[in-house]
Amino acid sequence: MMHAPAPATPPGVDLVQKLSLTALVRQQLQLAETASSGRSAHTVHGGHEAALRQTLVALLAGQVMEDFVANGEATVHVLHGHVRLVSGADSWDGLPGDLLIVPAGRASLEATGTSAVLLTVALAR
Repeated sequence: MMHAPAPATPPGVDLVQKLSLTALVRQQLQLAETASSGRSAHTVHGGHEAALRQTLVALLAGQVMEDFVANGEATVHVLHGHVRLVSGADSWDGLPGDLLIVPAGRASLEATGTSAVLLTVALAR
């Protein structure tokens, strides 16, 4: 039986990459515990040149990621712990498995317990 050849990877498209968010959460929480700031972050996907950026952020209880600006669309996927997203007078609590949609403008993220989130930002172009 003959099999059709696999389609060629389109130009500019990398092969699929698989990452363990569970392992990255564990690693970033350990780094946050030893950091004087009580936080740690690792870019999981994208970067300064990319329109889509995903960053795993670990915060010890009581730490705040102050005044970040959503210059496009952004979400916070809670992977571990308990966080509070604050924008103006409004706030939303997030627990593991919750996906918080970040409102346009300035927001902050408070770790009410030692936490890890996946911050996804699609930059406006």
